Parts: sequence; structure tokens; C-alpha cells
Amino acid sequence: MKVHLVDGTYELFRAYFAVPSARNSADREVGACRGLVRTLLSLLGQVGVTHVACAFDHVIESFRNELYTGYKTGEGLEPNLLSQFPLAEEVTLALGIVTWPMVEFEADDAIATAAARFAADPRVEQVVICSPDKDMSQCVIDSKIVCWDRMRNTWLDEAGVHAKFGVGPSSIADYLALVGDSADGIPGVPRWGAKSASQLLAKHGSIVAIPPDPASWGVSVRGAAALATSLNEHRRDAALWKTLATLRTDVPLTESLDDLEWLGADRAKLEALCDEIDDRFALERVTRFRPDRPS
Repeated sequence: MKVHLVDGTYELFRAYFAVPSARNSADREVGACRGLVRTLLSLLGQVGVTHVACAFDHVIESFRNELYTGYKTGEGLEPNLLSQFPLAEEVTLALGIVTWPMVEFEADDAIATAAARFAADPRVEQVVICSPDKDMSQCVIDSKIVCWDRMRNTWLDEAGVHAKFGVGPSSIADYLALVGDSADGIPGVPRWGAKSASQLLAKHGSIVAIPPDPASWGVSVRGAAALATSLNEHRRDAALWKTLATLRTDVPLTESLDDLEWLGADRAKLEALCDEIDDRFALERVTRFRPDRPS
């Protein structure tokens, strides 16, 4: 079997900017959630999609904000997008998808935890992380755990991570610490860019293994002296940036592999959701409903 792990926060953002604005009868913005319904039904309708879970950032802030005040927050998010976060979780629950709303951790941490856990189960052929976010690349293992950008229909296995970033999955957190990640508020190390980071990490594997003296680097890098000076001055910062970029695999998820099996939508919840978003699309397109529980 395959396990599909969906980055719900990303899917909601994507729907918000791809789907026209729409308001329900209570004058609440619901356009992105209508789009989310459609994209998730598309996923559930594909052959081989049998075990599914979806993680959300229930709140934008996480433990990382306590480590670094400049880390991403909900500040600046459009109100019409932010207001749909709770409703988005109702969408996945109504569709019968295991839902992980993250508060202390982030959605990416939940996905990283689940990927590591379920990939170890001998019944699992492959774990598919449905997200294009580059930080998810650190979870990839051979072709056992892969990333799938559903919008572009592109896949990243371990060879693909090497081809895209010039380093393997185990060095992605170091790579992001050096070059920065503006989406997450990680500044990176001054002067360091993608090329220099990939060259040094391909040789040494991690930031701590990069020698202070560029004469010992073992690779020819343009501007090596200035890069070395900058890194040596910011090694403590770089260690923090790596901590921020490293996904946690110890999120206390309670669901087993069997719990992730998609048995169909919850009819009562889906009917209520369709009333909330003033859209009957889901009820018309759902192929399966969960069997009624005996009273």
C-alpha cells in the first residue's frame, strides 16, 4: 500500500490564490475551502490512494517562535485566508480524512513524523508527501519516502533531491541554514548562496564539518575567503537556523497505519459542510461514505 500525507496548510494557501473569492449566506469567505474540497476529492479519486492523512497549522506560531523571534508568524496574512483555517479542518474531517491540527508543532513536523513511522511498516510500499515545500525534502529516503508536487505533477525521490539541491536529504536542513528560507523567516548566513552551500555540503555533509580554514575545504569555491569569514562569524546563528529548519519526528500522533485507511466521507459532517460553504459539489462527487456505526 501507499500512504499519502497532505500538507493541508499549503493546499489551503494554493486554493486561496487559485480559486475565486466566494462568500456564503452568512457573508463568510469560503472560496479557498471550496477549492480545498475539490483538490482533495481529486486526490481521493485516484487509483492507489487508500491511506491518507492531512496536517494543518492550527495556529501559525510553533515552538520555533520561542527559539527565534523572527520566525514566521501569522502577521500579514490576509484576513480572508486566515479566517478559513478552522473551516479547512472541517473539510478534511467531513471527507473522512485523518486530520492533524498542529499547535506546538507545525504541520510539516506531523508529516515528517508520520513519514518516518509508516515507512518503517513492512506493509507500506511507499510514503508520498503531498507538498512542494523544500524543507520536506529532508524526509526523502530512496524511493520509499518521496515528495509529490501535485500542482506541477513532479516527484522527488532521493536522486531527485540530489539533482535539485546538489545535496542529499540528510543535508537539506544544513543547506537551508546556510542559504536561508524566506518563507519561514530563516535569514541564512550572509554571502552564502545555493551554489556555495551545495558545493561545501556535498563535500562535508554538514555545517559543523566545514573546516574554519578554506584551505582545508577540499573544493574550489568562488569567494572562499569571504565565505569562510562569514561562516566563522555566524556559526552560532547557523546552528540555530539548522534547528529551525530541521523537521521533528517525535510529534505525538496517536493514529496507527490502519487508522489512515480512507473508508469514505462522513455523510452528516459533509452535509453540514456543504451547507456552510453553500456548495453541493462534494455531496455530488463523493464516491464513498463511511458505513453507519451500529447504535
